[in-house]
Amino acid sequence: MTRTEPVAEDLFALARAGLLVERHPDVSRLIAPLTGDDLLRAGRLLSRSDPDEILRAHPATPTTTVVVTGHGTLSELVPALTAETARHGILLRPHMTDHDSYRLQLADPASEVYGDADLVLCVLDPAMVFDLLPAPWRPADVREALAGQLALLDEATRRFESAGRGTLVLNTLPLPREYTGRLVDLASRAELGAIWRQANAALLDLMRDRPSTVVLDLDPLVADGIPVTEPRLDIYAKAHLAPALLAAYAREVAHLARHIGGHTRKCLVVDLDETVWGGILGDDGIDGIEVASSLRGEAFRAFQRVVRQLASQGVLVAAVSKNDLDPVREVLRDHPDMTLREDDFVRVTANWRPKHENLVQLAEDLNLGVDSLVFADDSAYERGLVRKMLPGVAVIDLDDEPALHVRKLLADGWFDVRALTSEDRERPDRYRDELVRKDFMTGFDSVEDYLRELGVTVRIADVDARDIPRVAQLTLRTNQFNMTTQRLQSAEVQTLAAGPETRVLTVHTGDRYGENGLVGVVLLRRDRDELHIENFLLSCRVFSRGVEQACLAAVLTHAKATGVRAVHGTYRPTPKNTKVADFYAQGGFVPSGEAANGFGHRHDLETITPPPPHVRLTEHLGGTGS
Repeated sequence: MTRTEPVAEDLFALARAGLLVERHPDVSRLIAPLTGDDLLRAGRLLSRSDPDEILRAHPATPTTTVVVTGHGTLSELVPALTAETARHGILLRPHMTDHDSYRLQLADPASEVYGDADLVLCVLDPAMVFDLLPAPWRPADVREALAGQLALLDEATRRFESAGRGTLVLNTLPLPREYTGRLVDLASRAELGAIWRQANAALLDLMRDRPSTVVLDLDPLVADGIPVTEPRLDIYAKAHLAPALLAAYAREVAHLARHIGGHTRKCLVVDLDETVWGGILGDDGIDGIEVASSLRGEAFRAFQRVVRQLASQGVLVAAVSKNDLDPVREVLRDHPDMTLREDDFVRVTANWRPKHENLVQLAEDLNLGVDSLVFADDSAYERGLVRKMLPGVAVIDLDDEPALHVRKLLADGWFDVRALTSEDRERPDRYRDELVRKDFMTGFDSVEDYLRELGVTVRIADVDARDIPRVAQLTLRTNQFNMTTQRLQSAEVQTLAAGPETRVLTVHTGDRYGENGLVGVVLLRRDRDELHIENFLLSCRVFSRGVEQACLAAVLTHAKATGVRAVHGTYRPTPKNTKVADFYAQGGFVPSGEAANGFGHRHDLETITPPPPHVRLTEHLGGTGS
């Protein structure tokens, strides 16, 4: 029943009014300010809601299905996970396996962990080793027990690569002092520490050749002062990891769920005054700002170093500042103590317009959605305005203590990905080149003249083995030109590439300004004399240049040449891909009714629209079937 009475803008008030389901789209905004016990309390509240009821009311809600297994009691993990995923607008569908069933679950390909879960969390704890030891025990006993557990996990991850559907998440084992303290000689403690660290190194190394496995390192969380265990819960409830550590673990898992769901952010936008440097440039002048020559200046330099580190890994960095542009450029180019330089930014915007307007313009210039932006500013006023006007922008609350800037910037892992590719590291340069292309366009009277002079090249071919991680990443990160938003891990891409009836095509583009790299993917499935385009996606960097039309023409022409009678394409609408709703219609397809995952379209191949004349197309599709 729809309620009309006013309700305070508070998550707990919504719950008391019975409006949590009706107002679920507001949950991420209302839960965002909560921390600690309040956040966990919100998680318990939200975990009582029925996910299916929420989806019936709000079918477009992003969801993640998670199976949790392990050795100890993990009931506190579900509310923490519910809260942390809700912070990112994701609805959690959790499922807990039986207590201490992880061995059986991992060993049986018919078990729940091999079902349709997006994430399978196998939560490891130190008790799974020490519970196996005799009394008394020695370091050699620990070595033997760890070897057995590592062998089990090694086999399980191999099995998951072939039988699993989602991502298997393991974690390193923290070593509490209560175990090291049981050894009275320091030599034995050192031996135990070495054995334990070697085992954790082996766990982390499982990620090297297991693309469906992620191992979360808990040591940095423990190093932040989070206790590993709570003695009473450890003994009485068999909860071998403390609630605070489970909450921190849940935060890391939520970042992973956000990435797998295709919601990784792409661009960090920073304010300058009191964010990148200390002081106000307009008041203090170039020589008066704090960068490295004072205690506060060192804090700002540390922040700059971290921003530059992120940029080196493919994060786009932009500046939006209320300043005059020329002095800002002078600082970035000439100030001797600056770590960040003008070339580290894809765009520097300094003017007196409202910052939310500048953010909209920046997103447009980069051909990104505003929900790809992360905005860091020390001004509560500016942050509040951006939150109100652009709720899709992630906002980082900096303040007047620059020593905390780095911690706050990194707290939510906005740019975390499963693995980096060479394309990631080259992304900032390519976006800078893209802005040069846009400037080049302003010199032409028509888009046609511009495209003709740009010299667009397109190469479409079967995926190369070395490009499989990049293909998987594109399915996870691309939202605007993504016909069905099918998200794939590397192992799934590999399976499709090797299948007898399936095919993975990659799209590389370039132009007069250089190569854009691997920017698109076409997933095909042959069914006798019909071909299905399971998905077609393209990086936002190369929209509206004729690339998509050239690729579609190549696929249709090759299909006709190899005996295909009809080609089918599906469009699954999402809030982010509306701009491609008529793509198949423009390519000569006709509607064929609702499909299992969207709206179907069909092309009978009688008349195929040729590639745009300004595109030089090279296709390596072969001549024998699809």
